[in-house]
Amino acid sequence: MPHVVLLGDSIFDNAAYVAGGPDVVTHLRGGLPEGWQATLSAIDGATTHSMPIQYKRIPNDATHLVLSLGGNDALMNVDILDRRTSSAGDALGMLADVRDAFAGRYGEVLRELRSRDLPLTVCTIYEGNFPDARMQRLAATALTVFNDAILRAAVAAGLQVIELRLVCSEPADYANPIEPSVQGGAKIARAIARAVGADGHGGPRTEIVTV
Repeated sequence: MPHVVLLGDSIFDNAAYVAGGPDVVTHLRGGLPEGWQATLSAIDGATTHSMPIQYKRIPNDATHLVLSLGGNDALMNVDILDRRTSSAGDALGMLADVRDAFAGRYGEVLRELRSRDLPLTVCTIYEGNFPDARMQRLAATALTVFNDAILRAAVAAGLQVIELRLVCSEPADYANPIEPSVQGGAKIARAIARAVGADGHGGPRTEIVTV
């Protein structure tokens, strides 16, 4: 029996933000074919540092793993947006340091999950819905360094990627600036079902070619 396990943070564990409406895993269960199962092992607030807790929550009969992780790592470094620097080069250097540290930790998470020898899909970090236009622009720009690390790691490992920046692309997809709403959760669930081959049709996909 196919069994999809959701790992990571509140992008999947979003029940606290939908005012009693269906969360991501509820949407997913409702959209999976008969005989499929979905388990929520993600934990709201999770970071790359706290993932070892979730490794123990992966059911023995899991057949597909889906990971959405990195948003809280980015929030832990949000102060970088207000730091004073003497040059653009210094600002880019700080972002590079943050990216390198995150990339190392994210790579460790992928190595652990890949050791399970199960199909693994990862998600990029969406850009949120901040009420302040300046904050929205800065956040979207800063997140590119985290998403670059995620995409590089995924491509290097030959993993499938859900591009959440294109999935949650409307204000109504968000319950607050950083959490998915009922609508956003439904869209995420549909993307997951498609990624694991449970939606009944494939459709065109983007491929990235490396040597």
